[in-house]
Amino acid sequence: MGNCSLKVGDECSFCKQISNEDVLAFAEVTGDKNPLHLDDSYAKNTVFKERIAHGMISAGVISAAIAMRLPGPGTTYLGQSLKFTGPVKIGDTVTATLRVKEMKEKPKFTIATIETTCVNQEGKVVVEGEATVIPPERKEDEACLN
Repeated sequence: MGNCSLKVGDECSFCKQISNEDVLAFAEVTGDKNPLHLDDSYAKNTVFKERIAHGMISAGVISAAIAMRLPGPGTTYLGQSLKFTGPVKIGDTVTATLRVKEMKEKPKFTIATIETTCVNQEGKVVVEGEATVIPPERKEDEACLN
């Protein structure tokens, strides 16, 4: 069994403003060059009336929150469910909030289930889901909770 200080109810948040440069870099790195994200003329004729960020950029903010905040560096990602509930516009600030829902002790490690939610700067939920991770082993005083 691992030495994990994480517990049910632990919570933290991580914010990122989504820039045009982020959208362009994501398109280049992934090959997802959907005109909804890159072409103003195309996007203004869609239901959104303007370009929006790739949904997976918001998923990346969740990943960053898990990797850098809760459980933090050394976390192993096992899975992530996502439901996209609203668009993220270029210039929006996405706040990922994580809350530990369940901890399962295994013989050699612990598996944590974490509720994941992203909201924009207006508090509108844009992504929700659940992550499954193996938290790193750490002492009680090393937990990064905020």
